[in-house]
Amino acid sequence: MKVLQDSPDRLLLDETPWVLALMLTVFILIFAGSGLFIMSAEPMFGLVFAIFGGGIGAVVLIALVQRLQIILDRAAGTVMIRRKSMLRYDQVVHALEDVSHAELETTIGSKGTTLARPVLVLSRGMSAGRHPLISAYSNLSGPPKMVETINRWLGQQPRPASAGVDSGRPAP
Repeated sequence: MKVLQDSPDRLLLDETPWVLALMLTVFILIFAGSGLFIMSAEPMFGLVFAIFGGGIGAVVLIALVQRLQIILDRAAGTVMIRRKSMLRYDQVVHALEDVSHAELETTIGSKGTTLARPVLVLSRGMSAGRHPLISAYSNLSGPPKMVETINRWLGQQPRPASAGVDSGRPAP
């Protein structure tokens, strides 16, 4: 999770899984390339190998690689959650005044490790409840950092409007 903008008026968090996308692209290219190489000796087997192996990689790439943006905007009074994958774009908007805080939702993994995901808690309004920001649980440092950043930003007081430009002489 990357903080693109952190000001008293706006917080913009962005998550783009570049490493996962790159790994899956390499997976697809390896299977497609191997299949083409095998086609020189066994045309049907090579074709099936390239299409099946590359196809599985492509399906996983389309299903798993998703960009996430979270925008908390004091001026607009909104929280925007944007998700974009190769096939769809989804945007959910909540009133900022309805947001209570962010917290970690935890579960125990198959090996006994604690996994977590960030959740936005809305205390009122039509969407009151817990809203997961990421669908998958993780044991990485991203979710706790995201929760800490959101809660710190929510705890800040808005900056007062500037009184304008003072073109007078500077004080000695």
